[in-house]
Amino acid sequence: MIGIGRRGLLAGTTGLLAAPGILHAQPAGGVKIGLVAVQTGPQAALGNQLKDGFALGLRHLDGRLGGLSAETIVIDDELRPEVAVTKVRAALERDRVDFIVGVVFSHILGAIMRPVTEANTFLISTNAGPSTFAGRGCNPFFFTTSYNNDQVHAVMGQVSQDNGYRRVFLMTPNYQAGRDAMAGFKSKFRGEVVDEVYVPLTQLDFSAELAKIAAARPDAIFTFMPGGLGVNLVRQYRQAGLANIPFLSTFTVDEATLPAQGAAAEGFFSAASWAPNMDNAQNQRFVRDFEAQYNYVPATYAAQAYDGAMLLDSAIRRVGGNLRDKDALRAAIRAADFRSVRGNFRFGANHYPVQDFWLLRVARRADGKFQTETVRKVFENDVDPWAAECRMR
Repeated sequence: MIGIGRRGLLAGTTGLLAAPGILHAQPAGGVKIGLVAVQTGPQAALGNQLKDGFALGLRHLDGRLGGLSAETIVIDDELRPEVAVTKVRAALERDRVDFIVGVVFSHILGAIMRPVTEANTFLISTNAGPSTFAGRGCNPFFFTTSYNNDQVHAVMGQVSQDNGYRRVFLMTPNYQAGRDAMAGFKSKFRGEVVDEVYVPLTQLDFSAELAKIAAARPDAIFTFMPGGLGVNLVRQYRQAGLANIPFLSTFTVDEATLPAQGAAAEGFFSAASWAPNMDNAQNQRFVRDFEAQYNYVPATYAAQAYDGAMLLDSAIRRVGGNLRDKDALRAAIRAADFRSVRGNFRFGANHYPVQDFWLLRVARRADGKFQTETVRKVFENDVDPWAAECRMR
């Protein structure tokens, strides 16, 4: 876990996210953000990516959002829904934040959705994108700068089809995002699912599951194992001598886990709407400055949080800093008038992005660090599968 002191944060479970131009006391006419980013346990690596990505966005904006001085209160959800709800309520009622932003895990988002939106406060998820809020559960106070969970996993289902794999072994954690991963993959794959294995979100020993894979001898495996789960699975997969079976994954081999996985992940595949090597000016600046500031390679958690800061800046600027007119502010957020690090980006009717998705492969850079790199575009301007069920117009 990256030390909070080095990041300019106040000690404790919440603190100010410091950047040039941000004051430690909320100035009149400013904007206050509650940033939900897990800072406890092995999944803190993902929360730190999210936190640092948002901080870089503010730094590039001179510490202001839409011309208003910005203050960010970091909320450690501790990967516990009841803790997240308590802390978010305090941010809304005591700290009077104007927006809740962030959230790595879908079950945390599910817990805080109601208290935030019922307070008529906009919730901008910069990572979690469960299907539950994309269709009939869509909400006028909810937007995400990431994706619908199903979409990313569907990329690997399509890749399996394109590669002619007939038998695939599936394994994910047993929570909403894991179930979405299974559904997303199967929405495109027409071959045989050898087995569907769900593991606890806290699992770190995969010996039993790896024995099943070895016995089944599938054409490929598909897995979604975020954070510490992915670190252990990749190491154990390589140690078990299974690397001859293609390793297709989502949020398992990425820039948040690669420093710990190292060469064990080289050549493994992933899918995303963004990669560090994307060739556009906004992304090149983001990656260059992120690595210079934090000394590690950004992942999607950071990129999507950076876009979240740019989205808020564009929306607040569009309404002239008037945060009280919720209808105008909603329209301004929906307009998404900013340059995304991923290139194509716009919101669909359900406030989930319409964007491109890519097949990625882990590569070792010339400096010895590992990153994911684009192989080919799989979906273009993709609309998530639940958007048609959203009645919000």
